[in-house]
Amino acid sequence: MISLNDYLYSGDTVLKIMHNYSDDLKKAGIENHNAMDLAHSNFLLQFIELLEHNDFLTSQSQRIREFYKLMAKEYPFLAFTFKGRIKSLIRAEEKFNGYVVEKVYDYYRENGRCPAVPEIKDNMSYFRDLIAYRIVISMPECHLEKGKDREEAELKYLYEIANMLPDFLEERGFSVMVSAIDEHEASEQLKTSVRPYYRDYVNNPNAYGYRSLHVTFFDNIARCYIEVQLRTKDMDDFAEIGPANHLGYEKRQENERSKRDMIPEGECVFFDEAFERGQLLQNLDLSKLRVNMFGAANNSLINDGCGLYRGRLILPFEHLSRFQNDLID
Repeated sequence: MISLNDYLYSGDTVLKIMHNYSDDLKKAGIENHNAMDLAHSNFLLQFIELLEHNDFLTSQSQRIREFYKLMAKEYPFLAFTFKGRIKSLIRAEEKFNGYVVEKVYDYYRENGRCPAVPEIKDNMSYFRDLIAYRIVISMPECHLEKGKDREEAELKYLYEIANMLPDFLEERGFSVMVSAIDEHEASEQLKTSVRPYYRDYVNNPNAYGYRSLHVTFFDNIARCYIEVQLRTKDMDDFAEIGPANHLGYEKRQENERSKRDMIPEGECVFFDEAFERGQLLQNLDLSKLRVNMFGAANNSLINDGCGLYRGRLILPFEHLSRFQNDLID
């Protein structure tokens, strides 16, 4: 079995690592008749295509920036930020293998046997957050009416903004996607017309205490999916620098071990390999990696030029030309 870890000591750029990893997965898939290795390779190729031909991101971000201007006009008393990111290599790899583990585990628990390859591959269609934007709002105390609760005021405006977003972006070339989560779990502060589109983790925090509104769009101009997350500053702090990170990591590890115990080793090669790849990523010693534009003294003192820290399992994508990335080879 080959894993991403095998390529993180080469000194290559992240994009070059992705090319090599994808090529070798394809070769291994053909040699070993392993359909999931081929699916894995294809996933990476789609990701690479997104990164190499990213001129559309300028158009996309400009259209989304129009909503920023609307908020500045409608809510001059709010403090807010817009953030955008492409999912990191390590996080995307972790999520791909996590989907395989989850699908096989759920199927095995219900049926007492492992699923066929097409049933596992069905889960791959859920990768709709390779590109994500985040809107974070805060009500400054100087603008809060006397006697009003700040959290209550922020939630009111958060849901107001969420109610406006789908129609606004649909007018600018995006199609809002129906959420897979039951709309009745959403807050009543969401309008009935938009409730089917949102995953409301504000009204229904996950097991780690994470709170946010998530909505997915298809960009009809760029032909790709994007996810938009809406949070208050307190929610964002909790998710990024608060206990959600550490608690989530510990609970995930415990959950993963219970999944491994459920399915006998050798019963399903796809589960075995996906589980092992996930464990290898969790156990990376970042200080020993040799990836261009990345340096770490240890698992806490890290510099990738964009605020990496261990809990998020991030490796950056360098914004270099095709020639600098050796893509002409």
